[in-house]
Amino acid sequence: MNNPMLVGHLTTGRTGPIQGHRPPDRNRQADSEGVSFKELLSQQQLKFSHHAEQRLQQRGIRLQPDQLERIANAVDQAAAKGAKDSLVLFQDIAMIVSVPNRTVVTAMDGHSMREHIFTQIDSAVVVS
Repeated sequence: MNNPMLVGHLTTGRTGPIQGHRPPDRNRQADSEGVSFKELLSQQQLKFSHHAEQRLQQRGIRLQPDQLERIANAVDQAAAKGAKDSLVLFQDIAMIVSVPNRTVVTAMDGHSMREHIFTQIDSAVVVS
């Protein structure tokens, strides 16, 4: 290990294994077709931080592939306008997205976002 880790240079989100196969996930929650929610998310163009994954599960938010595609398209539009940190509003879900990393940092449902103030964002995208 020749590369020291510098404080302030940590990334959000998680990285997968470098090589080999993944160990079985003990917390795998499969849907009716046998694909876990986590596997479905990993197939998409949009990444979810560990924190965002936890919030989605805690709040019972399940996104379908077509919904994830619409959200990813909204992130593309935000990137085209030069956005860095964007509030993405989709139905009754609010997500803070790191646009350059294409990573959802946190997510909340309509009930959780009442009287909530969003700071440190430079744009907002309403997905229709």
